[in-house]
Amino acid sequence: EKLLGDTTQPAKPNKPNANKMPKNKGGKKKSRSKRQQTTTKRELLLKEEGQEYARVEKLLGGGRLQGACYDGKTRLCIIRGALMKRVWIRQGDIILVGLRDFEDGKADVIHKYNPDEARALKAKGDLPDYAKVEGEKGEEDDDCVFDFEEI
Repeated sequence: EKLLGDTTQPAKPNKPNANKMPKNKGGKKKSRSKRQQTTTKRELLLKEEGQEYARVEKLLGGGRLQGACYDGKTRLCIIRGALMKRVWIRQGDIILVGLRDFEDGKADVIHKYNPDEARALKAKGDLPDYAKVEGEKGEEDDDCVFDFEEI
């Protein structure tokens, strides 16, 4: 005779995979949109009065960088809040900075040019000829003092 509650085998669940965790279908929507980046052609932003083109020399952290402006001065440039997490600025990038009337040694980053836009600026004559643009096929610096044919 069987007693109630005296089961030798554990009860089987109705679903075959009841013990497994569910697959993560929900979650962060922003990560989905980051994958689908399309490069759209945007209008070329030219400098106006009180603005200057610069090349990023050194990233200082805290939203600041050292930029070599094409007017011959090196300035401390502050990345404005709208660009802070949306546009990633690296060393060697061409940027547009807004000069300050009251502080000549500081400037505000207004816009970052991608390499295609920077080449267009150089071709247009807005950037000087000596400006180095990322991805440009030009003359490499010949710092090598050895002539391998003689060796």
